[in-house]
Amino acid sequence: MGTSMKKGYYSLTTLFLLLFLAIQSVSAQQKANFELAERFTSDNVQKMIGSTSVFPRWIEDTNRFWYTYENSEGTFWWYVDAERGSKRPLFDRDELSMQLAEIFNKPFNAKDLDLDDFTYDDDKQLFTFNVEDIEFTYNINGNDLVKGDSVKEEENERWANYSPDSTYIVYAKNHNLYMMKSDTSDTTEYQLTEDGERWFSYQANAGDTTTNEKMRARARWFDNEKKIVASRSDDREVDELWVINTGGDRPSLETYKYAMPGEEEVGIEYVEVFDVETMERTILPLEKWEDQTLNAGYGDMQTGDYDPDGSDVMYIYRLNRKASMVDIIRYDAAENEMNLVFSDTSEPYLNWEWQQLEVIGDGDEYIWWSEETGWGHLYRYDSEGNLINQITRGPWQVGDIVKVDEDEETIFFEAYGREQGVHPYYAMLYKVNFDGSGLRLLTPEPANHSISESEEGNYFVDNYSTVDTEPVSVLRDENGRVITELERTDFSQAREAGWDTPEVFTVKAADGATDIYGVMWKPFDFDSTKSYPVVSYVYPGPQTEPFPIGFSYRGSSGRNASLAQLGFVVLAMGNRGGSPIRSKYYHTYGYGDLRDYPLADNKYGIEQLAARHSFVDASRVGIYGHSGGGFMSTAALLTYPGFYDVAVSSAGNHDNNVYNRWWSETHNGVKRKVSTVKEMADDSTEVEKEEITFDAPIETNAELAANLEGHLLLVHGNIDNNVHPANTLRLADALIKAGKRFDMMILPGRRHGFGEYQPYFDRMTWHYFAEHLLGDYRTNVEFNLPQD
Repeated sequence: MGTSMKKGYYSLTTLFLLLFLAIQSVSAQQKANFELAERFTSDNVQKMIGSTSVFPRWIEDTNRFWYTYENSEGTFWWYVDAERGSKRPLFDRDELSMQLAEIFNKPFNAKDLDLDDFTYDDDKQLFTFNVEDIEFTYNINGNDLVKGDSVKEEENERWANYSPDSTYIVYAKNHNLYMMKSDTSDTTEYQLTEDGERWFSYQANAGDTTTNEKMRARARWFDNEKKIVASRSDDREVDELWVINTGGDRPSLETYKYAMPGEEEVGIEYVEVFDVETMERTILPLEKWEDQTLNAGYGDMQTGDYDPDGSDVMYIYRLNRKASMVDIIRYDAAENEMNLVFSDTSEPYLNWEWQQLEVIGDGDEYIWWSEETGWGHLYRYDSEGNLINQITRGPWQVGDIVKVDEDEETIFFEAYGREQGVHPYYAMLYKVNFDGSGLRLLTPEPANHSISESEEGNYFVDNYSTVDTEPVSVLRDENGRVITELERTDFSQAREAGWDTPEVFTVKAADGATDIYGVMWKPFDFDSTKSYPVVSYVYPGPQTEPFPIGFSYRGSSGRNASLAQLGFVVLAMGNRGGSPIRSKYYHTYGYGDLRDYPLADNKYGIEQLAARHSFVDASRVGIYGHSGGGFMSTAALLTYPGFYDVAVSSAGNHDNNVYNRWWSETHNGVKRKVSTVKEMADDSTEVEKEEITFDAPIETNAELAANLEGHLLLVHGNIDNNVHPANTLRLADALIKAGKRFDMMILPGRRHGFGEYQPYFDRMTWHYFAEHLLGDYRTNVEFNLPQD
């Protein structure tokens, strides 16, 4: 027996020793590579890569433009003539830097000239700019630099809304609407209204409490200057919300109106028209649905940029509270006539983010975007709102209308998913005739295309790329022919430093049939024989999904790349309910289930990648996201506590019952209830009255607090007036009551975006995942924050 025990003792001792050595070995391999993460932050990669797109400043009434571009040789200013297909430097950098050096008696770097408030005048062949608060004019033809006066701090005139010929100014004061002549010799003020008050105001800032100060008004001029249109919302009965700003001499209370899902008082909107000559007001009779939304624009409901010369016409977009029905209304101010052009209905809700109205002529015809077939397409209506024809059709999605050529009766537009074998998220440019004929692809490269159109002829600057190819910028004509290549981003310097692009992947959704697309970032010292923990970066939609489509090193793409360098495989993938690019079914999948709908797809996607790649370790899984992603990451950790181990959730709307009404009710649903109540009349008799209420309960993360098993970091800005900090604090309260341990940080003075605190938060995220996924609990690693 003694010998047997001794053998067993040695065997057990040997087993523990081997296990200890194995743990030590794994621990040594799993140290987070903070140095590599710092080396490849977004800021550092940007210095090596430079610009990735051309942003053209089209010159009014011409087919010419100028742009700036950075590469390894510095910043360049270029001038392009689309008709000639020519490109030349806008000015001689060396000559300008020498002239500046003479004036200031100090050297200037020709490769990095800091020219503030740069403005180009094509007619006079000169441009103006500021250097060290001195204004300069530079004549291109003679390379002549003229020094001007010191830049004086101009009086803040953001309140002034000038008429098209600058004769009049419209503005607000004491919450009422005013008008005056722009001639400084005549300071007479004309008060147009007397019934404005706080929260029922003509001011852009309806809650402002200052008096006798000129403010920007919620008003616009008709092009012929005879009428003004103003809009205001009666929010007096809407409940208030507050955040406390801890900066300044003493903490201060910030008050704003904020309607939440299911609340009765949500604000009533009005559209009013004022006659400049008589100063009479017309309140348009637009009442139709309880708690409707109104948008008074000049055509395009996205930008309001339709403004025909001399027009007295505007178009009004009227949406019901459920966001399932919309009316397009035409108002003729000259005749004071209003008529319904057409209506659109879509269940469970209209995709109002992509709805577009293009007005042809003076309302002779209309082009409208609708999801009538389950896919977003263009429809053509006559002046009476009768359908003429469907312009585009098929199982693919029309995106933004880029330009309409009325003379040629041609529409240029972006679309997704039409080309076989091409990533369905790539935006590609097409043109089609009004009658639906002649559909033609203008950008055949299998990449994501971003288009900027000329103001005159049909010329387009096309920036295209994929996540793993160099961005290319070209100039195209109306047939898609490349006139000239403008720029091509150079990756060579970054690649020499060890940087690399991410990879695109495809998996199936939890239904086993729907394709889910995503992007994977690996460490740049990747070893395929090793096993890496997984970190999933998430945003549930339904407006967008979290992965890049074209090349990007900014924002989440850069953060994911640097996070991967710690020793993780970082994933970002979509989910059913995530994006309107795919189809109406896809992007409305989460309707009525705002908490749970994206979770199964994310989990199943990670499991598929782990089965496909031995280097993906699905036994160590982290998840993180911001806003909706903060909500989703916590929900995933609490719903699948045996699968997800760590979550970092920032600014999460963990309780959508205290998030804003329009988003929550649109995407989760709202029920209209009609009931009869009894009340006392003025003569003390009891009468029955019909009462309309709304109900919109939404599932919360706090309901799942008892499920917490892993590690959770909650972060929120203390003055976030978009997703109120109560969202995170309510979840924290539920976790405390459930006896759960978690981590939380409130970022002082931060709103929904963390701004200058983002680098600190990024490194917090690095350390949190390093500790709980890699077991790297080093405390002597400081945050190497970027310096100004």
